[in-house]
Amino acid sequence: MVDETLKRRNAETQKPDRGSDCQLSVANCQLTDGPARNRESPIDNPRTAAVWHALETVTDPEIPVLSVVDMGIIADIRIFDLGVTIDMTPTFAGCPAVDVIRSDIRSAVQAAGEVNVTVNVVFDPPWTSDRLTEAGRRKLEAFGVAPPQSKRCGASSMPALDDVACPHCRSMETDLESLFGPTLCRSIHYCRACRQSFEHFKQV
Repeated sequence: MVDETLKRRNAETQKPDRGSDCQLSVANCQLTDGPARNRESPIDNPRTAAVWHALETVTDPEIPVLSVVDMGIIADIRIFDLGVTIDMTPTFAGCPAVDVIRSDIRSAVQAAGEVNVTVNVVFDPPWTSDRLTEAGRRKLEAFGVAPPQSKRCGASSMPALDDVACPHCRSMETDLESLFGPTLCRSIHYCRACRQSFEHFKQV
């Protein structure tokens, strides 16, 4: 039996208004600086809290300073009498790290005391770079990767790859060197001010 207090608190992603200039779904269109909310169950019992604490120890294999919670890829957690089901939303449909992350999530939550753990890969809600937490953005910059800019209502749907601040010196005198870096979600830039190359986590 599902704990009734742990149902999803956010509605399903809404369809974009075709007559609006906004290129984002209503659910992701923001007028504030805060990151998009992840669709998680509220932490109102010890089992759910333990699961979230376990997830905070699972890091992205490609950017080890970020946890899956920092990345915002945990879409939902559902607590059952005999187990836990976790929905994760990959950053890209073809992300090569998905299987590793699923395995790491399952192992971490089992180590926290849950025997039966199911990890589903879902695409609703779709992942966007606005799901990165503020803590995650700070960790990216400290790691030497420029964080993505937050989207705004009415903003262009195309990412601004030529307008990226250097994570080392904060200069805007930067140039795009390569659209693709070591992974699809990152690009390579060069800073003319401090003369360092750096990676940028793309806005999606």
